Amino acid sequence: MITFDIPGFKKVEAEHLVLDFNGTMAIDGKLIDGIAELLEELSGKLSIHVLTADTFGTSKHELASIGCTLNILETGDQEMQKEHFVTNLGKESVIAIGNGANDSFMMFQAALSILTLQQEGACGSLFSIADIVCTSITDALKLLLNPLRVIATLRK
Repeated sequence: MITFDIPGFKKVEAEHLVLDFNGTMAIDGKLIDGIAELLEELSGKLSIHVLTADTFGTSKHELASIGCTLNILETGDQEMQKEHFVTNLGKESVIAIGNGANDSFMMFQAALSILTLQQEGACGSLFSIADIVCTSITDALKLLLNPLRVIATLRK
């Protein structure tokens, strides 16, 4: 568990990290360098879940060595599938990281949400939903490993 007691915002007691795959932790179906090590470090504190449409058909191979659960979404209504996943975990204990339009509902429901802006870009409407915006998944994961950074970003 990772706890963030953020003055003027809220207290977050996170048990789960839910990530989108393509555009968030992978580019064109290939895991971004350095992510496996950061996720391994976080896996001692959070249960890690990856939700993906698996556009490139590579997620199972790319995530094989990472301690996470992989959930390949069914075609259609993926926004709702992601939202239900977060809700079923217990949304108050979830940190969600994504970049695409189909991440909006899960990011809205999560206790803490992070938008990543990388090579694929990010859906514009997520800027008003996300609690934090990071320029890379590496920065987002390092932020979670240093809770004081999250507090400094969100305190009022």
